[in-house]
Amino acid sequence: MEPQEINVGIDTSSKQLDIFVRPTGQFFSVTNDKDGIKDAIKQLQPLKPKRVLIESTGRLELEFVCAAHKAGLPIVVCNPSQVRNFAKSAGRLAKTDKLDAVDIAHFGEAMKPRLSSIKPEKLRNISDLLVVRSQCLEMSTMQKNRLRRMPKSVHKPIQSILKAIKKELEVIDKQLDKLVSSISEWRQKRDLLLSAKGVGNVLAYTLMSELPELGKLNRKEIAALVGIAPMNRDSGSFQGKRYIRGGRHRVRTVLFVSIMSAIQCHPKLKPMYKRLVDAGKPKKVALIACMRKQLTILNTMVKNNTYWDENMA
Repeated sequence: MEPQEINVGIDTSSKQLDIFVRPTGQFFSVTNDKDGIKDAIKQLQPLKPKRVLIESTGRLELEFVCAAHKAGLPIVVCNPSQVRNFAKSAGRLAKTDKLDAVDIAHFGEAMKPRLSSIKPEKLRNISDLLVVRSQCLEMSTMQKNRLRRMPKSVHKPIQSILKAIKKELEVIDKQLDKLVSSISEWRQKRDLLLSAKGVGNVLAYTLMSELPELGKLNRKEIAALVGIAPMNRDSGSFQGKRYIRGGRHRVRTVLFVSIMSAIQCHPKLKPMYKRLVDAGKPKKVALIACMRKQLTILNTMVKNNTYWDENMA
């Protein structure tokens, strides 16, 4: 550890932020609103921390992260499960807001995670729209299932709901297109991704907003980041089954939906899937392998700034 390296751990809730400074032991709490966040940043800036770590909750930490980044603080948005596993490995089983903040700061000091890059405002809007779009699709699926099960006497209101959801999806898609087209860099990246077989607007936008590392890492690193890299389970002479876990579930979910279509017509992935299944691999294993292959192709395309070429894929 560098002399006087300051790591700040922040436990987040809807109402307050619990903040612990390591190694000084300073602890204080502020409200999770504009005034509280402003106060927290004012107290943290003179400390000149090496890292300010906050757990990813999906939304509760977003306002602080944006404000801290704007104030020039070195922000790290960390995975809650990694922090909890770290605390357990250190013998910490108790769990309170203050202890969580202590563990987050200790995690930063010991593991030294890389700083997080803040999403531009428009890119965050794309991410939010994709979340809403996904929720609309889930609602649509639920209503379609009800339509098959329910009697005809209630079909009319269900069909009205489906019609409204379809209309909202069209509006969301137009908003997404407008946001991406407003910046030439994003427009070029979108067009590059869309040139690949089996890639539609939703997958392209998801990769752009949720996987900014695409094209900056090698194939193993990008697969591990998404959570589709096989993990070993070996000990001595025992060789267990490989499995996948963790990663960015939203990217993985959209990739899975995309690959279900790709194995029907993709010039590279269709024969690959058939070859694996014919070799006795479980279908799910074959699908994950195809997802990894598709991600590798897209990663290489973005890295080299080249459009789809079937002969090189």
